[in-house]
Amino acid sequence: MEDVLDLYAEPYDPTRPKVNFDETNKQLIQETRPPLPAEPGQPERYDYEYERKGTRKVFLFTEPQAGWRHLNVTEQRTMLDFAQQMKWLVDERYPQAEKIRVVLDNLNTHKPASLYEAFTPAEARRLLTKLEFHYTPKHGSWLNMAEVELSVLQRQCLDRRIPDEETLKREIAAWEEYRNVERATIDWRFSVTDAREKLKQLYPSPPS
Repeated sequence: MEDVLDLYAEPYDPTRPKVNFDETNKQLIQETRPPLPAEPGQPERYDYEYERKGTRKVFLFTEPQAGWRHLNVTEQRTMLDFAQQMKWLVDERYPQAEKIRVVLDNLNTHKPASLYEAFTPAEARRLLTKLEFHYTPKHGSWLNMAEVELSVLQRQCLDRRIPDEETLKREIAAWEEYRNVERATIDWRFSVTDAREKLKQLYPSPPS
């Protein structure tokens, strides 16, 4: 926990960006009947019947200090998908960075081994020399600021029925552009000092 909080407390350094990574699911739902349009005093109404059209995975990167985020929609959440996300981060977003510090949780795919599964050993090593993973502790995924961004995404964009992948990608891209133009940041205030005071039960007891 303190490793992540110490990282958050460091001053901004564009050569060593601090990036948060997380993912979520979105169920695609096709309406079986057209919704009734909104009227004065009456919101838009949806029929209780619907048709499931599968799920999609939504990967999210955010650099809170820079007010930047990027999302990608895929069909699966595999080691190969994770590896492709990391390759994009290194080669497309931060090609000039000395080191990219990535905060993420301990999902089984979120490992260096995923890059070796996806790429040749030389390519995997090249990417990993640019990446530095900082994992949130077990039951501590709330320490990942990407969860804050995903919560905003859910409230502002995904809290409704979306029928297909094309619509999902279009809506997410519009939301991403809006948030990036606004340079929306995250005001993180929980520090190592706060952790030691408020979460004392999580620390081992000193020898008597």
